[in-house]
Amino acid sequence: MHSRRTAAIRPAPLEAHPRPTRAPPPPARPRPFRGRAPRRVPLPASRSGQGPAAAGCMRPPRLMKVFVTRRIPPEGRAALARAADCEVEEWDSDEPIPNQELERGVTGAHGLLCLLSDRVDKRLLEAAGANLKVISTLSVGVDHLALDEIKKRGIRVGYTPDVLTDATAELAVSLLLTTCRRLPEAIEEVKNGGWTSWKPMWMCGYGLSQSTVGIVGLGRIGQAVAQRLKPFGVQRFLYAGRQPRPQEAAALQAEFVSIPQLAAESDFVIVACSLTPATTGLCNKEFFQQMKTTAVFVNISRGDVVNQDDLYQALASGQIAAAGLDVTTPEPLPTDHPLLTLKNCVILPHIGSATHRTRNTMSLLAANNLLAGLRGEPMPSELKL
Repeated sequence: MHSRRTAAIRPAPLEAHPRPTRAPPPPARPRPFRGRAPRRVPLPASRSGQGPAAAGCMRPPRLMKVFVTRRIPPEGRAALARAADCEVEEWDSDEPIPNQELERGVTGAHGLLCLLSDRVDKRLLEAAGANLKVISTLSVGVDHLALDEIKKRGIRVGYTPDVLTDATAELAVSLLLTTCRRLPEAIEEVKNGGWTSWKPMWMCGYGLSQSTVGIVGLGRIGQAVAQRLKPFGVQRFLYAGRQPRPQEAAALQAEFVSIPQLAAESDFVIVACSLTPATTGLCNKEFFQQMKTTAVFVNISRGDVVNQDDLYQALASGQIAAAGLDVTTPEPLPTDHPLLTLKNCVILPHIGSATHRTRNTMSLLAANNLLAGLRGEPMPSELKL
């Protein structure tokens, strides 16, 4: 049983550039409370916050309850702490909140700030009750939200598009280069003594110069990836999606093609589409069979876009050259998963947006979405249902 005792906590100040003379602080860990598990704790209202409390007046007679499902970066946390009209409680851990604690925490809440790993389904909405008016997710993807059920209840939804585009695009390019130039293999050879001398054919990979890059989903992130790859000398960009995007494609001189044509003609395939019923399982056995045997596959969208069993067979059989994944199904991927046995498969733990600046910006936007929704104001980024 998780403790329901609470303790006041103070928002940690954000340091954009840690001092070089000081060792970086250790990563945050669930803090023990008299030997017990992580617990739900309240965020204290800031004395300098705006609203009636800041003006020296009495607090509102009824505070709006807000529940946060995880520790969030300091800028968003500070924004919530300044909200004098809200009583904010968070799950005091970097690890996911157990379902039972999530249901307890959200009961009676007016607002919920969640992560993409939190499943907000009909059961959780029923546990929350009629008070719930706003859900703000610290993500651009919303496939973890039961949108039909949320819409029925008239709940507003905030999300965090745009702010993670650059970081995710940078990660996509990093993952592509890491995979196509076989960097993990090369590093391992240095460590295990496999590097004996310079050899003409040893550790050869595939370069971007004069290549064809196919992008599945030419949205904000897909475009940002293409813009970053263009200076590498990519000869041709292809893209596929629900419909042509001539204005966006013009700057890249990208060609709109079918999925089969993209798979067949691309030297590098980058998946950056949203997860929808139409894209679930899109990259399957048939897709990989259409790809070149020298092609490299990269997925930065959602794990369910790829049939991982089919991907394993394609990699193990040499049907395609290599794959780089920042997303998997499930997450985290079990350590005994077959894909982890392959040298030609690079897997990252879903770190596309993982820069200090981006995560802080995301947390602040998520907090502002939540507070605006609770106050009946326009959200900075609202998902229209």
